[in-house]
Amino acid sequence: MRNLFLGTAIFSASLALASCTGSQSGDTANATSAAVSDSMMAGEAVALQGNSPFAASSHATLDRPWALAFEPETGRIFITEKGGNLRYYQPADGTTGAVSGGLPEVVDEKQGGLGDMAFGPDYAESGTIYLTWAQDAGNNMTVAALGRGKLDCAAPSNCRITGFSEIWRQSRPAESKGHYSHKIAFSPDGQYLFLSSGDRQEQDPAQNLSNNLGTIVRLNLDGTAAAGNPFADRGSPTDQIWSYGHRNILGIAFAPDGHLWEIEHGPAGGDELNKVTRGANYGWPLRSNGNNYDGSNIADHSADDGFARPAIGWTPVIAPADMIFYTGNMFSDWRGHLLIANLRTTSISRITVNSAANSADEAARYEFPNRLRDIAQAPDGAIWVIEDGVGGRLLRLSPAS
Repeated sequence: MRNLFLGTAIFSASLALASCTGSQSGDTANATSAAVSDSMMAGEAVALQGNSPFAASSHATLDRPWALAFEPETGRIFITEKGGNLRYYQPADGTTGAVSGGLPEVVDEKQGGLGDMAFGPDYAESGTIYLTWAQDAGNNMTVAALGRGKLDCAAPSNCRITGFSEIWRQSRPAESKGHYSHKIAFSPDGQYLFLSSGDRQEQDPAQNLSNNLGTIVRLNLDGTAAAGNPFADRGSPTDQIWSYGHRNILGIAFAPDGHLWEIEHGPAGGDELNKVTRGANYGWPLRSNGNNYDGSNIADHSADDGFARPAIGWTPVIAPADMIFYTGNMFSDWRGHLLIANLRTTSISRITVNSAANSADEAARYEFPNRLRDIAQAPDGAIWVIEDGVGGRLLRLSPAS
């Protein structure tokens, strides 16, 4: 069976490569074109640049893929597409399918669209999945939203979501169609859902605890505020907040030692990786190691400013898209290392982290032909990434021979 998800109507000699990320920050890339072939078959080798540790193969082309997740037990890869579609691919035999019903209606504009997907901690018993998306809030305004439902794949090449409902949304809408963030991570014990909520390009809300923009929220699995949050006594939505002073968090993950880490876009410079601490303020927009796009200065992080400082920062930016802590055997020397898929630098950064010292170092950076939008680890320890934009490929990475 062919593994292509893109419809034949969109194939042409070249297609504009859409992106969601300003030329300085990586938030909005310059338009480029990429040839999209309708003859690509599963497993086609992909040439990588430099002395890469990876052997890469392409397994699908997609329409602006945004996030990927492996289904427990089956090993199928589910992939959200920004326009609102949810596709899947089975690496074992190359079969493909689509989720044809039950998906939310999304606002597909600029950085908005269908966002993250995650299988619930109790998925084996409940079949519950979680999705985030940009939702119409009226008057040309939007919010980031989170919902959950049951995945039903009774048909051999078709799935649907039943009982899908919204369980959380940003507490205030914005005219901007950017900085939704809306990335999901579950606590290691499976009891809590952590969700990134971007500043929506408004900056100031990230320092205002009366709303949940520019924050990481900690929720029960039903979307309600979890007990024990640092501002639980202040009422909704402040009782949801775990940390604040964030800009645009596109990666959030628990390290093997149980600590939560996040990676976020800076403005003109100052992308940063942070260990997430209960109740901490990460300084945005009062502190950043970057500057405003108009060139005006933002005070740098410093040891005495009262804000949490990044473990590592990047200027020029890498424009991080997502990240994982690697735990597999295929790249055994990398166990516990952080792997970051990058947009602007079209690369994977490999990071060593020290949670106790709140420090990190970039051990290596591996170049790719195109911008990378998401990264995931397969059950066999292989690494899978998706490229950004129209015609973005699904790539499997194994050790180079």
